[in-house]
Amino acid sequence: MEKQTGIINELIEKRYSPLAFDSKPVEEVKILKLFEAARWAPSSRNEQPWRFIYATREESDAFNNMYDTLAEGNRVWAKNVPLLILSVAARNSSFNGKPNYYAMHDTGMAVGNLLVQATDMGLYVHQMGGFDKEMARENLGIPDGFDPVAMIAVGYRGRTDDLPADLQKREKAERTRNELSEFVFKSSWNKSRG
Repeated sequence: MEKQTGIINELIEKRYSPLAFDSKPVEEVKILKLFEAARWAPSSRNEQPWRFIYATREESDAFNNMYDTLAEGNRVWAKNVPLLILSVAARNSSFNGKPNYYAMHDTGMAVGNLLVQATDMGLYVHQMGGFDKEMARENLGIPDGFDPVAMIAVGYRGRTDDLPADLQKREKAERTRNELSEFVFKSSWNKSRG
């Protein structure tokens, strides 16, 4: 199927997770706007189970506490990232103290808002599952009852040529997405819309 453009919101279409980041700092006012966008995400029972821990490269000790948790493969390209954010989800509901089945979903919704806001401000975001969650818990003082979800690199686009050759190839590869028929079913599982 041919790529269709202009059929969805341009910010969603424009969003991209690069590997090449410039070391230019992200302005504090923009950082606050990212979290304000996340704040307005929907959540089950308005629990708002998300928490965010962030550090800029200027705060070297705090930044290194986050950077050190990254898997080696992510450290290679994230070396210039000026801002790291860790999303964290509250495990239990504040409503009844029971496990909040929707906490990860809702935290993802908040990050989705953050992504769109970042794109609107000319920033790029790359989310990572490749980090040591237990080290993050220890390094960042995350209390019991909260789970690290994803490490998030934020910044301005860098030069692809500054990446190692294998990552340049990955960076230059065409963006692909599954066809709707692969994940949208009408009325029952695996039944095509057609």
